Amino acid sequence: MIHVYTWPTPNGHKVHIMLEETGLEHEIRPVNIRMGEQFKPEFLRISPNNKIPAIVDPDGPGGAPVSIFESGAILIYLGQKSEMFWPSDTRAQISVLEWLFWQVGGFGPFPGQVHHFVTVANEQDRRYGLERFMTETRRLYAVAERRLAEIPYFAGDLSIADFAILGWAWRHERHRVSLEDYPNVKRWYDTMMARPGVQRGFAVALS
Repeated sequence: MIHVYTWPTPNGHKVHIMLEETGLEHEIRPVNIRMGEQFKPEFLRISPNNKIPAIVDPDGPGGAPVSIFESGAILIYLGQKSEMFWPSDTRAQISVLEWLFWQVGGFGPFPGQVHHFVTVANEQDRRYGLERFMTETRRLYAVAERRLAEIPYFAGDLSIADFAILGWAWRHERHRVSLEDYPNVKRWYDTMMARPGVQRGFAVALS
């Protein structure tokens, strides 16, 4: 039984989706980030960066418990544990890792800044921030559009990279992005959102 410390954010949903898609037995343990629960000492022992999600697997490598923080690391671990959505071939793993790190390094941090600046009260500060981060966010959507013009999923076959990217593409309206402007992304997005495991992941109960 994997213990999942999480909240319904883009990064949390990545892991929710992966667990639902793989069928790994797990238990949700909500960490209410609005109430500051991520700063409690007991959570800090699991997630040194005070961020959700984090997991504890009592049946880790060699049968010993293991805790993991950072959503990308969690996805890789779950892919290896389940032998699903993570290719066994090293060459195929390269593409999965490229697009996973594309998400954690860009398609997450930059849209996340858009989330922040839309709420800034000072008009001058808001205008500068939105111009800067929306420009980069739209560039990243264009990168995804070109990639998905060639293949159905980011790494060719469905993988953890798609779940990672979907967690953030799910917030495209908040990014002030219309998927109608990116038809290949829209096709991929609609395909992903139609999956029952994805739907269960987004609907996970946190109370």
